[in-house]
Amino acid sequence: MNEQSLLRYSRQLLLTNFDIDGQMNLSGKQAVVIGAGGLGNIAATYLVGAGVGSLTLIDDDEIELSNLPRQVLYTEQDVQKPKVLAALEQLQARNAEVQIRTHQLRLNEDNIDQCLAACDVILDCCDNFATRQMVHRWAQTHKVPLVSGAAIRWEGQLVVFRYDEQCSPCYECLYPDLSDQQLSCNSNGIIGPVVGTIGVQQALSAIKLLSGKGTVKHGVLQLFDGLSGDWRSMRLSQDPECPCCGAQNS
Repeated sequence: MNEQSLLRYSRQLLLTNFDIDGQMNLSGKQAVVIGAGGLGNIAATYLVGAGVGSLTLIDDDEIELSNLPRQVLYTEQDVQKPKVLAALEQLQARNAEVQIRTHQLRLNEDNIDQCLAACDVILDCCDNFATRQMVHRWAQTHKVPLVSGAAIRWEGQLVVFRYDEQCSPCYECLYPDLSDQQLSCNSNGIIGPVVGTIGVQQALSAIKLLSGKGTVKHGVLQLFDGLSGDWRSMRLSQDPECPCCGAQNS
C-alpha cells in the first residue's frame, strides 16, 4: 500500500477490527453490481470509495428525468445517456485506483458467465424478477455470496445469501413466484431515501464479506419501513419443495 492509499483510507485503517488487513483483503477482491439505478448508485459509490479492488457495473438502461430524485450519480445533463457510462465517469473521478468495468446489456444465459466471471460478491440491485432469479441461480451454482436489495413505495428489504459457505435458504425459498409488476417503481412509486438506505446496507454487507471483517447476517430478511423508520428481521428457512434448492434437487 503506497503513501497515497494510506492517506486515502486512513479513517478505515484506524478501525482496530478492520485496519490494514481488512483494507488489503478488500483491495484484492472483485464486486459485481447488477443494476445502475437507485440501489446500484449508492452501493457502487461506497464500494469504490472504500477501495474495492475492482467493480463491474451491469445495466442496459438509459437515464430518464424521473430517475434523478433517487439515482444520485446522475445529473440533468446525463438524461438519455447510458447509465453505466455516466456512472463510470462519476465513480472513476472519485477513485482512480479502482478498476471499473461496465457492461451495457441485460444479463441472459448467453452472457452471464462472461459478465460474472471471477467475482467475489454479487450485489443484486436490479429491477426485474427474471434477472434476479437467473443471478441467484448462477450465484448458488458458483458458490458466490449474493447481497440482494429491493425497494418499493416506502419499503425496503435486504437479504444476504452465503452460497459460498454453507447450505442456506435461497432466493426462491423466499420468492417462489414473484411478478415483475410487483417490483415496478413505475406503477408503485418510490421515495428516494428508502433506496439509499438499502443501497448503503448492501455496500456495508459487501465490504464486510470482501474484507473478512465484521459479521454479516445471512439467510435473514431485513425489512425497512421508511414511514415509521422501523426495521424488523425474519430468519428464513429452506423450503423442502423449493424448485431450486429443495430436497428433491439435492
